Amino acid sequence: MEEMKDSGIEWVEKCPAHWKIMANKHIMKKVKNIKVIYENEDILSLTMKGVIVRDLEAGGKMPTSFDGYQILYPNNLLMCLFDYDVTPRCIGLIKKYGLSSPAYSQFEMKNQNYEGYYYYYYLMIDNTKALLHLAKNLRHSFTEEQLGLIHAPVPPIKEQIAIANLLDEKCSEIDRLFADIQSEIDSLEEYRMSIINEVLRCGISGKSKHKEVRFKYIATVKANLVPPTFFLEYPQVSPENIAKNTGKLLSYSTVEDSGIISGNHLFYKGQIIYSEIRPNLNKAIIAPFDGLCSADMYPIEAKINSKYLLYAMLSRHFVEQVTLIMQDRVKMPKINQDELGNIGVYIAPDIEQKEIVLYLDKKCAEIDSIIETKKEQLTVLGEYKKAIIYEYVTGKKEVI
Repeated sequence: MEEMKDSGIEWVEKCPAHWKIMANKHIMKKVKNIKVIYENEDILSLTMKGVIVRDLEAGGKMPTSFDGYQILYPNNLLMCLFDYDVTPRCIGLIKKYGLSSPAYSQFEMKNQNYEGYYYYYYLMIDNTKALLHLAKNLRHSFTEEQLGLIHAPVPPIKEQIAIANLLDEKCSEIDRLFADIQSEIDSLEEYRMSIINEVLRCGISGKSKHKEVRFKYIATVKANLVPPTFFLEYPQVSPENIAKNTGKLLSYSTVEDSGIISGNHLFYKGQIIYSEIRPNLNKAIIAPFDGLCSADMYPIEAKINSKYLLYAMLSRHFVEQVTLIMQDRVKMPKINQDELGNIGVYIAPDIEQKEIVLYLDKKCAEIDSIIETKKEQLTVLGEYKKAIIYEYVTGKKEVI
């Protein structure tokens, strides 16, 4: 094992004795060239999947013009130095020419340093948000000058290249495994939805043929808007608290925690809570307690077995109808009460609904158990990827 030394960098600790330690300003420099007039260049976005071409047809927040965007150059680093505490990914390696918001910071390497190594080095830092304690203002942001004063290891250039190449290989292998497992999860979730759909349509035996009725005849939306200071102690649920497709509550907050004190609906235990925003994500639960839900959710009172109705809302038949309604609503995918009321739902006789619920509870629990195991595998892979990046970029493991 090679001799190690104290790097003087708290998130690196020890590094190989022959590595240098330098301030970032000696490793890279800021680049900012503005494209005054947009000429249909690719718009690039910094994402968890890297710096990618943005699909301008996919909706979301969009500026009125891309005039004045900055030019991005291949083999430079792109960093987000603001909202460091909440931004999912703050570092990316630019691989193609394009434009991005001038709010992002672009750096090119100095003194023959290798961008691939420093991409992984800053990815290691981003994985733990190790710089967060240094961003002390309200926006948790840095200036390029502040970043320039922070020290980083400088391996010999051959080692930088070797580390980056090895991590490219290892991370690509992990990403392939990750994608395969995620595909299996997606297939299981699709299978879950298919089982629900078929049982609701044809019964447990597959020989029934249940009639279809409109949602408005079997459920009532209860829009109980409450005053801003009403029931502040009640639990509060928003779409982010609900898992898609599963009918499961992930978490909840209080009005005090969320800071949302107006536009809330009162719901009661046993009612169904359904997100009217991006409803094709299928976020619906049976309320386990009395509480408040945000204005972009509907409290729903079922006129039939509540769990049966929830399964109906999680079925492919229901989701396909919602998706059809949403197809032209890119900027504001929202379903109104009339549209929700006209969606068709397969209804079994009352005596059969309870049997179907018990059957689906068991089948879905079996599928969910397999999905949970595979999600745990994704977590292990993610932690392993972080670990090997840390070990190689800090020199704990040798490559040459």
